[in-house]
Amino acid sequence: MKKYLVAFAAVPGAMLGATPALAHLNPAEHASFSTGFLHPLSGADHVLAMVGVGLWAALLGGRALWAVPTTFVIVMMAGFAAALGGMPLPFIEPAISASVVVLGLLAMMAFKVPTPIGMVVVGFFALFHGFAHGGELGNASATSFLVGFALATALLHAAGILLGPGIARIAGDRAGKLATQFAGGVTALAGLALIVGG
Repeated sequence: MKKYLVAFAAVPGAMLGATPALAHLNPAEHASFSTGFLHPLSGADHVLAMVGVGLWAALLGGRALWAVPTTFVIVMMAGFAAALGGMPLPFIEPAISASVVVLGLLAMMAFKVPTPIGMVVVGFFALFHGFAHGGELGNASATSFLVGFALATALLHAAGILLGPGIARIAGDRAGKLATQFAGGVTALAGLALIVGG
């Protein structure tokens, strides 16, 4: 079992160290489905927060397994639309940075809350994530970019959700839960590193 946990521990580091092979296109000039899909994958803060949502949802279990990530995607899209509509929203970057740390800590502690509370927590952070990316789009066509952006976000949620069960299948349920919590801790630490380094 130790070798699986060691291998697992290397994954977050590899994710943080990886950079996209393609340049980060300016969405205001290149709004398309593919640009929207790749855009959130090129930012460590967004990747970590999305995986953190999935990790926490997996630990909450039950209805939260789908309701929490779905809420994030829906509210993120609303934030995206609000930015395009010119609505003001303060503290965008601090809230995004905080989301990585908070979601990581919630997963690390396997913090249990009723599903509606979990939906409110992730929805709060989703508004800022969506607003930030909508603000970057400028006047370019939004629909195809938004679809790609939302799909990439949902897939990152799924990665977090499937992590624990994947390890549980190999090494047992307890190892799966511990691995999920460990990934939450790594996410929180990476969020702190981004705040300090940014």
